[in-house]
Parts: sequence; structure tokens; C-alpha cells
Amino acid sequence: MTLVIGALTMGFILSLLSMGVWLGFRVLRYTDITVDGSLTLGAAVAAVLIAAGHNPWMATVAACLAGALAGATTGILHTRFRIQELLSGILVMTALYSVNLRVMGRSNIPLLDTRSVSDVFEQLLGGLAPRGNLLVLGWKVGVRDLAMLLTAACLTVLVGVGIRWFLHTHAGTALRATGENAQMVRAQGINHRKMQVFGLLVANGLVGLAGALLAQYQGFADVQMGIGMIVWGLASVIIGEALVARQNPGLALCGAVLGTLLFRLLVAIALRWGLDPNDLRLVTAVFVFGALILPDRLKALTKRMRGGAHHG
Repeated sequence: MTLVIGALTMGFILSLLSMGVWLGFRVLRYTDITVDGSLTLGAAVAAVLIAAGHNPWMATVAACLAGALAGATTGILHTRFRIQELLSGILVMTALYSVNLRVMGRSNIPLLDTRSVSDVFEQLLGGLAPRGNLLVLGWKVGVRDLAMLLTAACLTVLVGVGIRWFLHTHAGTALRATGENAQMVRAQGINHRKMQVFGLLVANGLVGLAGALLAQYQGFADVQMGIGMIVWGLASVIIGEALVARQNPGLALCGAVLGTLLFRLLVAIALRWGLDPNDLRLVTAVFVFGALILPDRLKALTKRMRGGAHHG
């Protein structure tokens, strides 16, 4: 049960990352790799503020704003200075490594015996479990672990509902249209460059939020913790698209969350079965490669089989 609780908690936390990746890659159609840096930035800002004794919710909001600033910087480099999409993300991600070290003051900040955003649920559950454990389906589960799971799940649902609502507003429709057809958006009198900056701001704000929660859950912030996270986010989005329809924004968001949860459970099971953690990112990259090419190959095979049956 501890394995499942941990996988679900990580899944919900990284669902915020996946929703940010989905906004950038699928809604804006923007190749943004700022994610690797903005997640660490969110974790660094939150860790520094919490370690200094500030309210964890205030620290989490500050982390979200820091991530949003990183995303906006990428957008400005692309729209204002005409730097290519991928290169603008690389520049910001590279700069953020030094920024994160400056923010943290060192490469790692521990968060042992500090407050976190899960304290509210922990206090509520603590009244039900004087000894620090609750029985869930016959298994003992730590109150702190369950509190973080509930907190991450609630935040994911609230953020998902908020994004779905926004995407159906006038501004949200303009944002989606910017990704679909920027020329049409310009013809409607909408500044598509501002929409791109705003979209990247929101996307990386979600990534910064995920970084803050991840630091509080793991009990530390590390300057290397964001490396490869863009691949995790893409893998989750691709799995989600295989589960639900891509055309509906609400279903696509649900798919990103479900894909993240499923992916984290698969990773937890693989590690439990003896997968070397050093091979995890390699396996993830291979999985993303397969998920990208298999749908088209399966469609082509199905079409060929139907064609053969028709001629027969």
C-alpha cells in the first residue's frame, strides 16, 4: 500500500507538470523545454522560503510565480527578439541552472521537520489516528503520506477545473486559436505574440507549482531534480492521449492526469521488480519513442489489413 500511495502522490504532483506540458505542446503548439529549469526553480524558491520559516502556502504561491516568470522570459525571447522556439527554451533553461544555485545558495536544501501545504489534512487525519497511522483497505498508511496525497489530489482537481473553465472563455479560446492558426488570430485583431507569452507563463507557472509540491513531498530541493522532467511530462501526455480524445480540452486534461498516474504506477512497479534506477530515464525515453510511433504504425497496419480483406 505504501508503494501505491507514494506512486499516486507523485502522480498527482507531476500531473500539474503534465498539464503545463500539455498547454505548451498541445494547446500552443510551442516546443518549450523551459520545464526542466522552471520545475527546479519552483522547488528552490519554495524550499528557501519554507526553510526560512515562511508559510508553506505563501512559499508555494511564490514558486508558482517564479515558474511563470521563467515561462514568460522564454516567450519574450521568442516573440520580442525573434529567437527560435527551441533555442529560447534552451537559453532560459541553461540560465536557470545558475539562477537556481543563486536562489538556493547551495546545491541542496533539506526540508526535514518543516511545515508543508499538507499540514491542514495532516491535522484533520491526526485526530483519527493518534498513533500516526490509518487503516486503508486493511493496510497501515502514515498520516503524513496520506495527507500529502489528499493535498496533491485536491490541488490537481482544482487546477484542472480552473484550466478547463479558462479554455472555454474568450481569452482561452484565443489562446487555443493561437496554437491552431496564428494567422487567423491576427486577422481577428488579437496579438498572438502576447497570447504565446501568456500561455508559456501559465504553463510554467503550473510546472513551478509542481516543483514546490515535489520538494515538500520529497523533503528536499536539489539543483538537479528537474533534469529530464520534460520527457516525463511528454510521456504522460502521450499516454493520456491514447486513453481519451484529444479534441476535447476537458478530456485531454483528464487524460494528462490519468496518463501521469498510470505512468508513475508502472514506474513504481518496475522499480519494485528490480529495475535499476540508473536505467529509468533511458527506459522512459524508449517508451516515449514507442508511444510516438506506434499509433501511426497500428493505424497503417489496420488500414492495410482492411484493404486486404476488402480485395479478398
